Amino acid sequence: MATQDHDFSIVGKSIPRVDAPAKVTGKAQFTDDISMPGMLYGRIKPATVAHGIIKKIDCSRARELPGVLAVITGKDTPKPWSINDHLPTEYTLAPEKVRYYGEGIAAVAAISEEVAEDALELIDVEYEELPILVDPLETMTRDDVRIHEFAENNVHLTGQQQFGDVDEAFANSHSVFEGCFKTPNLYGAFMEPQSGLADYEPDNGRLTLKIPIQLPHYCQLAVARALDMSPEKVRVIVPYVGGGFGCKTEMTPAAMVACVLARKLARPVKVTYDRRESMWQNKGRHGALMNAKMGFDKDGSITGLDFDTTLDGGAHSSWGLVIMWFTAAMLQLPYAIPNIRFNGRRIYTNKPTTGAQRGVAAVQVRVAMECLIDEAADALGIDAFTLRHRNAVETGYQSPSVVSVGHSEFKKCLESVVERSGYLEKRGKLPFGRGIGLAAGHYSTGGAFLLYRSFRPHSSANVRVDTEAGVTVFIGATDIGQGSSTVLSQMAAEVLGVGIKDVGIVCMDTMLAPMDNGTFDSRVTYGAGHALKRAVLEAKQKLLEGVAVELGVPPAHLECGDGRIFSIFDPDNPGIDFWEAISRYQSSIGTLWGSGEYTPPQPKGDYAGNLIGPSPAFGFAAQVAEVEVDPDTGRVRVVKFWDAGDCGQPINPMSVEGQAEGAISMGLGLALTEEILIGADGQHLNSNLADYKIPTTVDMPEMDVSTVDSYDPSAPFGNKEIGEGPTTPVAPAVLNAVYDAIGVRITEVPISPESILRGLGKL
Repeated sequence: MATQDHDFSIVGKSIPRVDAPAKVTGKAQFTDDISMPGMLYGRIKPATVAHGIIKKIDCSRARELPGVLAVITGKDTPKPWSINDHLPTEYTLAPEKVRYYGEGIAAVAAISEEVAEDALELIDVEYEELPILVDPLETMTRDDVRIHEFAENNVHLTGQQQFGDVDEAFANSHSVFEGCFKTPNLYGAFMEPQSGLADYEPDNGRLTLKIPIQLPHYCQLAVARALDMSPEKVRVIVPYVGGGFGCKTEMTPAAMVACVLARKLARPVKVTYDRRESMWQNKGRHGALMNAKMGFDKDGSITGLDFDTTLDGGAHSSWGLVIMWFTAAMLQLPYAIPNIRFNGRRIYTNKPTTGAQRGVAAVQVRVAMECLIDEAADALGIDAFTLRHRNAVETGYQSPSVVSVGHSEFKKCLESVVERSGYLEKRGKLPFGRGIGLAAGHYSTGGAFLLYRSFRPHSSANVRVDTEAGVTVFIGATDIGQGSSTVLSQMAAEVLGVGIKDVGIVCMDTMLAPMDNGTFDSRVTYGAGHALKRAVLEAKQKLLEGVAVELGVPPAHLECGDGRIFSIFDPDNPGIDFWEAISRYQSSIGTLWGSGEYTPPQPKGDYAGNLIGPSPAFGFAAQVAEVEVDPDTGRVRVVKFWDAGDCGQPINPMSVEGQAEGAISMGLGLALTEEILIGADGQHLNSNLADYKIPTTVDMPEMDVSTVDSYDPSAPFGNKEIGEGPTTPVAPAVLNAVYDAIGVRITEVPISPESILRGLGKL
């Protein structure tokens, strides 16, 4: 893996994760591992219809069961909540109407999970069943059946954008290509199901919630609003997290139920989903139906893009507003397109709510655009690499909107992956049934939007340095398994010139860690990294000023490195041991502190429609898939996969490689096997990991993952995102490879054997 080490001592090195020993020895505690004295167990009764009015709910028998301490219904949880200010529709428990199969309607707290389960069976419910709508296109025609009364034709929201004159661009184009593409609703398939453990202290009115969540500070606000509490009375602690992938950015009814029951009983209450419940409360990737139209000049330059999408939002609002505008934003790159028009709508359906999942919106967009680009290349007689390379954005590119690319090595990514894979030599020349496909993508590195309206910094950090605790960084960034605590430790150690084992990270606790937007939009290493670096630099400057007189050297001539403070201009001056300097600083001044904040640049300029705030940086990726297609069975097997990423300076190359490989795995699931299947009655048809097929070790191809030499000067250490960008081109790379293998263009994922056989005329 290529690295570009700018004379760093710790940044740019493959250092094992700081939490690895706890995880491999079993010492790491996840939420469901935690037990508290007097703890009760909560369970939620799911709706057994996908759409209906709750006519009657009788909990009397459940309340009489020995070992049951409380039973609550939607009447006890009357206030809706959501991830942002836009149209909260979700309730802790449905008060009057259920909108998807499995939605919670009642909950119990008992002395054991077994008793709680028995109590659920004793709750009697009577429904007035309503028509069930699971297809978003059909749903839009049924204004007579409104999933939410305020939503005409069950449309949650619509949005339009236009930059330039698309119609004129098409009229003047040499060729125009269009197609219809479809992607499914997906499940995040994290190892750890959602859970919540709440404890309430009636003497001071403080509620403490332990929950595996990516946005603890926003979780704090959601709980406070739903329960009519002051935010300072709600403390959120995030234990170890067994994966999130965006699906754990939101509160869950499990955690809300735990909070309500804990406050009611003044005892700790834990609610943990089983896998079926986890899939009911998924909040994973939106399904999308996309109609895309692209114009090209004779030389292959893109002239315009018209993009229309219908998003399957499921039952509630969730991230819907953000997802729709992210979809529009993801059209702006990685190619230079002078004229863009976007029309989108998000539709309510009687299905589990969809939310955010790794590579938000960009994954769907790339399926449509990368397949159209391949089709255009064939028709224009230009190889697909050259067409992409000709239109690839470069450093300094300004899109028709406010999106500005401060740094890009995207062309290097294309060149690297094509050369390593032999794409140009293989494309169109492999035996029938074997093919190779190219696709590319990008992702933002910490956009400039806030989920709640606020003027607070997006990231904040404090650092304490003393002989009692070493270097302690207090930061709100949440490590959900991606390794952010490790790379932030590397950054702090790099600035102070100490070892990574001298650095401790205190995060994932709203009482101890300062405000942070949380882990989403690939923002932690860049945004939280900026805040951390500023905090550590402030502390470092104070320290250097404190020892400068003693060393007889101006502070500007001093530097930290290898555990010492020394003069960069006087090699004969031995300097002073770092920790000895800290000890003397403490004796004369006190504990050494530093603080730092970061907010990305905010949107400027005129634009049509709404807009997600521009990202301060972008990561880029190019990928090639080589596949085998069995023409008799329709089975597709990915034989080898190449990836080249522009992530700037890798902070930890080993983690970068792991992130890219994980992204490829998730993208292959979309391409070949994963889809939430819902029957006409609204029930899941594959609500477990035996039937919901994620790629396993035996399904994965040989992977050749690399990064190109890159350094983004706007970043704290030249770094950009790597966790989401490589997810976005995977499915279209496979789709393009299938076309090369058998001459059949598939426009829907996951690719089924039936679609292959149908394309070959065998069905």
